[in-house]
Amino acid sequence: MSAPLARVPAWAEKIRRAYLSGETSLFVLHMNVFDRVLSGGELHDLPRYLGRVLFGANKRNILVYTPSTGVEIVRASAEIRDIEELCTKKSATQLIPLLEAILMSTDSTALIIPYADMLVPPGEANLLGEQDRASVIALHRWSLSKELADKDNIVVLLSEALSGLHPKLVTNPRVTTIELPLPDETERAELIRHCDASLPEPLVTRLAAYGAGLKGVQIASLITPRIPSDLDEEQRREFILDLLHDEPHADERADKLATITRGMSPAEIRTLLRPELPAADPQPDAGDEDGALLALFAQRKREIIERECAGLIEFIDPKHDLSAVGGLDGVKEELAQVADAFRKQDRVRCPMGMLFVGPMGCGKTFVASAFVKQTGLPAVRLKNFRSKWVGSTESNLETVLHMVRALGPIVLIIDEGDRALADEGESDGGTGSRVIARLKEFMSDPENRGLVMIILMTNRPDKLDIDIKRAGRLDKKIPFFYAEHPKDVEAVLTAVFRRHGVNVDVNYETERATTSERLLGYSNADIEAVALLAHELALRAGTPVTSSVLGAAIVDYVPSRDLDMLEFMELLAAFEASRRSLLPERLRGLSSEELNQRLKLKRAAIRA
Repeated sequence: MSAPLARVPAWAEKIRRAYLSGETSLFVLHMNVFDRVLSGGELHDLPRYLGRVLFGANKRNILVYTPSTGVEIVRASAEIRDIEELCTKKSATQLIPLLEAILMSTDSTALIIPYADMLVPPGEANLLGEQDRASVIALHRWSLSKELADKDNIVVLLSEALSGLHPKLVTNPRVTTIELPLPDETERAELIRHCDASLPEPLVTRLAAYGAGLKGVQIASLITPRIPSDLDEEQRREFILDLLHDEPHADERADKLATITRGMSPAEIRTLLRPELPAADPQPDAGDEDGALLALFAQRKREIIERECAGLIEFIDPKHDLSAVGGLDGVKEELAQVADAFRKQDRVRCPMGMLFVGPMGCGKTFVASAFVKQTGLPAVRLKNFRSKWVGSTESNLETVLHMVRALGPIVLIIDEGDRALADEGESDGGTGSRVIARLKEFMSDPENRGLVMIILMTNRPDKLDIDIKRAGRLDKKIPFFYAEHPKDVEAVLTAVFRRHGVNVDVNYETERATTSERLLGYSNADIEAVALLAHELALRAGTPVTSSVLGAAIVDYVPSRDLDMLEFMELLAAFEASRRSLLPERLRGLSSEELNQRLKLKRAAIRA
């Protein structure tokens, strides 16, 4: 590591600089540690890349210690004795002292430890086993050892999540932690060319863009050409016809050969008929098939990411844009401007995040989905990432944030934010505090502006950490309220009927008293439920939805509402709003002090 290697990843250059500066001899590589690295025309797993490529030219001794299988000798000089004993032992209790003896008695040695979280797991000292405690002490001692550093030795721990390692190591200033990111667009393009050199360059560029969020090994599995192993009669005939397409009587020959070659693999058929062809079919020229290939690639990518995140996120496929939202004109105008900024990638105009706040059933979730459609960006919804296991919650959140950053530009939606981000104090061992602190750090990272936008939705913003709601994290706070005028109700009804393709024959202006006026104070969800009930009644009667049918549905429908709580939530929404112009007229003229006073009185009344 005395000189830069050609074309090393940025994270490898960080190791080199920190090592040469004498900052540390013990490194922790985390996040994308199970990927493969392209170097010298080959794909290497991380331990192999570190041992054979990064350290291979200048370390006399290179050892890889995997807790489950023991020690692999990549390279060993005469300084290392008792190699046979080293290779036959697997227990950490036996191997850690042997490895320490090697590190302290040899020069120019590299020790790589995959699955380090299995060797030095987190937890209170009294809850760890004797072997775990001994391993933690040993590695902590190595990090502080001047003798180890003076001998030009290096130790590299690999762990997918920092939270999976004992804090005595992670928080140690003599240990350097380096995050391994997912491949960037340039690295993805290089990998795609390596996997299939026949792909035209325009298609490589598009696939590289589509591959954001995928590991290198996943991209390789999607791109590497494959021949189906099991062909039925028709597929075999088509395969043979493709091989014989430039020969006379190809159709007749394909019919006969399809029967003769029954039971043979495609590779065997290829060798029999066209031995001069390469082992894999060349990809077709870029053309009409590119769209299908890209669509299949995107679909497989989505499946891989959802599986990789183990149900922590789900992709959103919105069907409607903001034009399908009834009423809420001020909100739609505000969000349309934001969507325009994201479409044009005007990062200065893009907010870091938005808070959607208002009573339940006022359309926050639907509007968020419509906003995503308006931007044209991919979007994911954060699901339950909390776990009962020590360190798992923090690890889950880190996985989500790492993936989201790699997928950007993207929208991350967090519904029921007051519950998802609840801080339970010390009752959860401080997990809530650590989660909120990490999320705050991510939300305020200026590098995320225009690339990752968080939409946090809640009807109880008073339960959120106050620092999360500040500008620079949630720049825009969008309040939602129930319809206050008959025309607002009619806009919601019209949008619902249009969205569901309902046949309607209602003149709202002349029949307002029996229709929309009676729905004032109803939530958008209640109004939609009434509209769908009217549709059901109309189908039974074999007529369109008329004013009498709609009136009957209104009479029949019973909304479930706690008026005091709804008023409290509306006051909270008004208090949190970042723009006074988005408030209804009855609240727009109130000062912050007046709103706060009314909130205190209402909170006391409902004991919230």
